[in-house]
Amino acid sequence: MQVDLPDVLAEVTAEFARYEQALVTNDVVVLDELFRDDPRTLRYGGGENLYGYQEIMAFRAARPSVGLMRRTDRTLITTYGRDMAVASTLFYRESSPGKVGRQMQTWVRFSEGWKIVAAHVSMIDEPRDQKA
Repeated sequence: MQVDLPDVLAEVTAEFARYEQALVTNDVVVLDELFRDDPRTLRYGGGENLYGYQEIMAFRAARPSVGLMRRTDRTLITTYGRDMAVASTLFYRESSPGKVGRQMQTWVRFSEGWKIVAAHVSMIDEPRDQKA
């Protein structure tokens, strides 16, 4: 298996950037588009466990659209072959001083394009030795 093929890495990096832009602007249409429409798609969030595309869509539709701006750091995208990737990033919000968010997404290429099939978001106290 080839890891980080340049063209595949560029594709997933572009989709990740598209996701990030949609997230901070609350573009629910794009966010919904980027998750796989499947009952096995999941998203573990800061305060919710969402199983299936329908639950993820309902969460996005009900989520407040304020306070979404954030700064990312240490983003790492790794591709495995031509059809799978993992994207990980840390994020910081001015509204949560002393906290660091962690986000991981598993992306898979389907006939309709790259889709998130699993995501995990959590916040922790920022480790003192890792302040960004």
